[in-house]
Amino acid sequence: MAAVQVAGSLLCGQQPPLSPREPPAEQSSAFRRLAARLRALRPDDSNSARTEIHLLFDQLISENYSEGDGVDPEDVSALLVQACRLVPLNQNHLVSKVSQLIHHLLNTLQVIVDEQNLDFLLAYTISAIHQCSSWTHMKILQALAALVYYNGSKSQKYLPDLLGKTGLLTKLSDLAQSDAEVRRAAVHCMANLCLSVPGQPYLEESYQNICFQVFLTTLQSPKSSDMDDITFCLLLQSALKGIQSLLNGGKMKLTQTDELGALLAVLKKAMFHGLPGLNIEMPTVLYPTPLPQYDGRPPQQSESSTAQPTTNKKKKHKIKAKKAQQGDEEEEEDSNGEMEAASGSSSSRVSMGGRDALHSSSRGAPSLGAGGREQVSSPFASSSWKRISSSESDYSDAEGGIQGKMRSYQAKVRQGALACFLSTIKSIEKKVLYGYWSAFVPDTPELGSPQSVSLMTLILKDPSPKTRACALQVLSAILESSKQFLSVAEDTSDHRRAFTPFSVMIASSIRELHRCLLLALVAESSSQTLTRIIKCLANLVSNAPYNRLKLSLLTKVWNQIKPYIRHKDVNVRVSSLTLLGAMVSTHAPLPEVQLLLQQPCSSGLSNSNSASPHLGLPDWWKKVPSGSTQEEASISSPKASSEPCWLIRLCISIVVLPKEHSCSGSNAGSAAGSTYEPSPMRLEALQLLAHLARGYFSMAQLYLIELGEVICKCMGEADPSIQLHGAKLLEELGTGLIQQYKPDSPTAPEQRVPVFLVVTFWTMMLNGPLPRALQSAEHPTLQASACDALSSVLPEAFSYLPNDKQILCITVLLGLNDSKNRLVKAATSRALGVYVLFPCLRQDAMFVADTANAILMSLQDKSLNVRAKAAWSLGNLTDTLIVNMETPDPSFQEEFSGLLLLKMLQSAIDASKDKDKVKSNAVRALGNLLHFLQPSHIEKPRFAEIIEESIQALISTVLTEAAMKVRWNACYALGNVFKNPALPLGTAAWTSQAYHALTLVVTSCKNFKVRIRSATALSIPGKREQYGSVEQYAQIWKALLTALRKSEDTTDFLEFKYCASLRTQICQALIHLLSLAGTSDLPCIKETLELNGDLVRPYILQFLKSGAKVDDSGVAHGPQERDQMVRRALKHVSSMQALAKDTAKGAIVDFLEDILTTYCDSSGSQVALFEPSNR
Repeated sequence: MAAVQVAGSLLCGQQPPLSPREPPAEQSSAFRRLAARLRALRPDDSNSARTEIHLLFDQLISENYSEGDGVDPEDVSALLVQACRLVPLNQNHLVSKVSQLIHHLLNTLQVIVDEQNLDFLLAYTISAIHQCSSWTHMKILQALAALVYYNGSKSQKYLPDLLGKTGLLTKLSDLAQSDAEVRRAAVHCMANLCLSVPGQPYLEESYQNICFQVFLTTLQSPKSSDMDDITFCLLLQSALKGIQSLLNGGKMKLTQTDELGALLAVLKKAMFHGLPGLNIEMPTVLYPTPLPQYDGRPPQQSESSTAQPTTNKKKKHKIKAKKAQQGDEEEEEDSNGEMEAASGSSSSRVSMGGRDALHSSSRGAPSLGAGGREQVSSPFASSSWKRISSSESDYSDAEGGIQGKMRSYQAKVRQGALACFLSTIKSIEKKVLYGYWSAFVPDTPELGSPQSVSLMTLILKDPSPKTRACALQVLSAILESSKQFLSVAEDTSDHRRAFTPFSVMIASSIRELHRCLLLALVAESSSQTLTRIIKCLANLVSNAPYNRLKLSLLTKVWNQIKPYIRHKDVNVRVSSLTLLGAMVSTHAPLPEVQLLLQQPCSSGLSNSNSASPHLGLPDWWKKVPSGSTQEEASISSPKASSEPCWLIRLCISIVVLPKEHSCSGSNAGSAAGSTYEPSPMRLEALQLLAHLARGYFSMAQLYLIELGEVICKCMGEADPSIQLHGAKLLEELGTGLIQQYKPDSPTAPEQRVPVFLVVTFWTMMLNGPLPRALQSAEHPTLQASACDALSSVLPEAFSYLPNDKQILCITVLLGLNDSKNRLVKAATSRALGVYVLFPCLRQDAMFVADTANAILMSLQDKSLNVRAKAAWSLGNLTDTLIVNMETPDPSFQEEFSGLLLLKMLQSAIDASKDKDKVKSNAVRALGNLLHFLQPSHIEKPRFAEIIEESIQALISTVLTEAAMKVRWNACYALGNVFKNPALPLGTAAWTSQAYHALTLVVTSCKNFKVRIRSATALSIPGKREQYGSVEQYAQIWKALLTALRKSEDTTDFLEFKYCASLRTQICQALIHLLSLAGTSDLPCIKETLELNGDLVRPYILQFLKSGAKVDDSGVAHGPQERDQMVRRALKHVSSMQALAKDTAKGAIVDFLEDILTTYCDSSGSQVALFEPSNR
């Protein structure tokens, strides 16, 4: 084999050079001394030489190294090469000893061997396995595992020898391998080969598949009779870590259903490996199905699903179990958590990292002991699935001996399976994952039946807090972004059917998740796992469709979580606020949450049955009437309170009041000597206030001035993150005020915040730290947020602000438009687009011109986001031009510069060729500008060319396969062009091109909303001559009939809901064309009605009877108006002078009268049916 030849050549003299330099002075003197002795030796086959080498190796192995000893990795590599050169392959004992030395030094000193020395050492170890006795293979494989650790990319040329069909690792990991320890070591080597280094090439796909099959087969195979339990656990761990590395580093895609199903089956089995009282049988493959595929409950499990778990409650104050020293087999436990921590919180949080955590944490970690290489092949941390803290160890000394050690290894298997499942979730699409929902997420059990085995089984019953934390993170990953899947759930009515609908099954699963997670919340004593439970609940709450579920789910969560707001651990307090934020954000506003917010603040905070301690309430809580228990606080009977909303008061107190020292806990994120709550708490409270302002503004408005003071305090602090969240809260409050004053707002006028109070609020802001934040160039994110906040001023209040404050706002925004920072520039462009719509500013020609120049400058920016915001603002500015054009006072049109109009047209044309984000608003602006042009502009020669170019830009956008919004806006823009009577519509050369584009869209566009808009545009011209020639008119008429015939032709189910609206708009366009038709148009109309009359008649009758509402097309005609439209068309055709022997007029009149007769008969009214034609 290639490896043997390489090893032979190296042993025969072609050896890599040893480093001649002396180790640094700070290195361990023992290592330096022993290395010098080893370098002095030469290959010698005498007994005395072998004895000396044995003794020297023993000394090197017995030295107490640590990673911080200052030993140079290159010196370690060179020493190992020298050691191998001294040991011929026919000396089994020495080969075993040098293999032990390789494994020990590389693990203890955390050394990654360089490529040159790795080449020699790999060749040597591969040759040793081929030539040495089988009893040495275990030690040699351990050395090989240490060598290939994070060196897979440098081991490419040895992969055929290791992973080929007859490769060493392939054979030694086979089920036929009689030595269980050798098989485990081979699988471990394979797992280390699968580790990836960012930026380095990964294993070829063929080798990935070989490894995956080996790992999968290993997990599927039962424990053989000659294998002890601990070896079996280590074997399973290695296989799990190998699969995890393939999924994370190799980005392996599980595209085959059988492949994914087989993996999920073994992972589910491994998740419960060794769990006391549980032994499940799994099928070989799990298949995607919405229903349970099998009954996984164990026969001996007799407790009901409603029993609260008690098996994990005795570990809070236990001492960490002593670690048995068993050489290479024992994996060291340390106090580092490995599961993901929330950002900005204490280092005591569990970190569940992501896919890249392995590489970043495994290097430079504290000594991992002899088994270090066996425990880092995971994405969580170098010490995979380690203890959370020494005070929360999984097992006590009382369990001691082999049983305690066995349970520890079994827990590691469960944690490894969960970590591997997490990687699997990240590597497949969510829609694929949800096919296996019922296999991992519990459903409500049948009456009298035990709970099915799921992730909740681990969360409620696993004795290890770390395993519970792992299971919670997996459940969170499943729930993340599950809103669309869960949206089908529905249980608002009782279903009494022979089968259970899918929607009811999902609703039942959601209810069971709530029940079990709340059980876990009450039973949990580990603060880190408690934090994980609360975050998992927050994920569930964010995605569950409570508007389709029965009441009380949120009430139960609400009442259970309230005591944890005062928990001693800051991470629990922060996550509790996160959960409350999720509750007030989901489907807001919910009546259930509205009532919960009105509860007395003491409700649920006393007499709680929570196992987690909470401390005394601050003074502001004590002034609220007490006596309300958690059970009394139901959504149906909220108690009276001196506070309109206790949650807003709580958040304000967290942000502005000094912290409660008695419950400060681990003050993560708080500065030394700070008098306030830790920063994460204050940030979460500000975020919760912003959620309340967005979803429950009617509550927040009661605290408007007080919240303004909170904002001023926050924005005046030194911490940029506190300032930023203050600005975000200001923006939400401003937006809430604007929403109240919109014409379609459901808020009654008397319930709105009075304008004078809004003026007071914004005057406070502008007198406070907001202007300073707007000018803080050193914090551009804060500047941008302050711009967004400034854009949320209520237009009705802006005109009442002091004149100097109005000027301040305008001046600052126009000045910031020159900012070099793209975030600031984008926010400023958007704010100017808001201000230009203000009634008190839009008729100020000077301000509009300044704003236009600023926006045109931003449209040239390199940033797509800046250009997109500028295009939106340009669209708003042109809307302002149209509004001003419709006012009786012509002074604005006269003052507005024609040269600026030209610049705006040219910029809009250029923007219409940009990305879709820019293009959609650019074409909107073009349509408005062409509508705004006055005869005095159009008459000028310099406008002629740009008008033509603008219309061509709109036509090309209508015809391109762009995004739906872009084409919709382009059709809308053409409709605006048709509204300008000064443009030569009907005679200009572009007329036929515009109509051709619209007729093509109305008959063939896949999106029905675009078709509706094009039909609307075709019905805008008010004169017959604007439709052009007879041929042009006939083309439009025939296209509309074709569109009517094809109004149900779609393969997209989502488009069907627009069918009725499309037919209504087409019918309106046809009737409009009839009401303008000329004598020469009648023959064509008659011909088409003879061919398609039976098709058209029922649609026009339907149009008369109901007429679908079309929100975005402008169709708002009532039945009487539609009736009058048809009558006007009938009157128009009847009044025309028909040519001799021309029967077209009569046929069309008969057609319309027949429709009206049928309509009147069906509606019970025949009054004045023929009056229009007779008159």
